[in-house]
Amino acid sequence: MKGVVFVELLNMAESIAGEEAVDAILDECPLENGGAFTAVGNYPCSELMIIVQAFSEKLDAPVSELQNKFGRWMFMRFAEGYPAFFVGKDDAFTMLESIEDEVHVEVRKLYPEVELPTFATERLDETTLKMIYCSERPLIDFCQGMIEACIEHFKAPAQINKVDHSSGREFKADFQISMAA
Repeated sequence: MKGVVFVELLNMAESIAGEEAVDAILDECPLENGGAFTAVGNYPCSELMIIVQAFSEKLDAPVSELQNKFGRWMFMRFAEGYPAFFVGKDDAFTMLESIEDEVHVEVRKLYPEVELPTFATERLDETTLKMIYCSERPLIDFCQGMIEACIEHFKAPAQINKVDHSSGREFKADFQISMAA
């Protein structure tokens, strides 16, 4: 997993709990590198999960809630850092549909070794999009946070229904996103 994800997680945590608290939590985590992450490094997803679990315990917040909050944070960082991906995207559905065939294509050009989740989308009708997340990483709630932030970014009220189909080491969820009429 790219180091920028870890760096942004720690930035988000510092905005919530402060730098000293984050440092103290990292000191207690059994991390291979002692909690020193660089944006250009590569780290195992298991390290991310250790950190999220530690924050969950210290902040008395469910892991799912923290993952969701982090997904929202990452979407906003993405929107700020990569505005070109939003050009020509007039609504949340168009943006979400572009993840697999546009955004991930560009990410793979920059980082050929990166392991990304897959996203399949299908418009069920004018106001409903089905999005399927599939990954070896347990980040379904992170994904939902990104979807929610995308919807908010485009100021399009919607209802999201999630069905988790995860089994073993495959994490899969269907998100049905229905825009308000």
